[in-house]
Amino acid sequence: MLHENEIRADEAVVRSLLREQRPEWAALPVSPAGAGTDNTMYRLGDELLVRLPRTPDRANAVRKEQTWLPRLAPYLPCRIPEPVHAGIPGSAFPLAWSVYRWIDGEQAGPGTVTDWPAFGADLAAAVRSLHSTALMGAVREGELDWYRGGTLRACDRWISGCLDDCRALPGLDLDVAFLHDLWRKALALPEPTGRHVWLHGDLKPTNVLVRKGKLQAIIDFGGLSVGFPDAEHSTLWDYPPEARQAYRDAMGLDDVTWLRARAWAIAVGVSGVSYYRDTYPAFVSECLSRLHAILDDAGER
Repeated sequence: MLHENEIRADEAVVRSLLREQRPEWAALPVSPAGAGTDNTMYRLGDELLVRLPRTPDRANAVRKEQTWLPRLAPYLPCRIPEPVHAGIPGSAFPLAWSVYRWIDGEQAGPGTVTDWPAFGADLAAAVRSLHSTALMGAVREGELDWYRGGTLRACDRWISGCLDDCRALPGLDLDVAFLHDLWRKALALPEPTGRHVWLHGDLKPTNVLVRKGKLQAIIDFGGLSVGFPDAEHSTLWDYPPEARQAYRDAMGLDDVTWLRARAWAIAVGVSGVSYYRDTYPAFVSECLSRLHAILDDAGER
């Protein structure tokens, strides 16, 4: 359990939902297909994926994906999740849920990506396509209003508290004071003034699939929102420097935008360590790896 208001879901829950809403799929094999901070996934047969939100607030993200992903898919150069069933609350599970087409691929990483500069350029092309897609009437409000599309200053009190939490953790091998200094310096930068765009929100390696060494798909659009694009670039510190530089070059990002993106990477990293330190060690490890990459990139050892 990662959240106080989490609702448990297992294979029995999946079968119950299928029997009630899609009985033609109820006899298909069901097997775990991973879990993140917001959803649990089950593979259904060979061609489908069931995705169930962990908490009531994440059910809004499920409906958001069902609404917008079919509209965005034609404009992107790689695959994204394709909803095939909009699940409604059932007797065994009280929230909205989804079934998607299964996408073959492996998480982007050292064993799957064959050319990191090419990968960085391909990821940039996908991001440019998303950011240049017309908003189709969408505005930054309701479910499409997420903090990562806003400004750093709006998050200062929260992130400074998370930095303090990290500083207080015993045995944490991390120069939190240096990260806090980088954060404070970023707060003094000019705030973004450009137009709002579509944002994926969380382009970390677990949400980017590779096939035959190349970018195949971007998944998990639960953070889909509208806003300023700076935080979209923050996950580049999860990738090797060669991919990060190729991405920045392809996107043509100036120094101020890049420094704001780095500050967002710090924000997401320290908030993840603070919130999940006792419940999700694998995710904390991901956050720490990102923060160490930022320190290395800034010349701090």
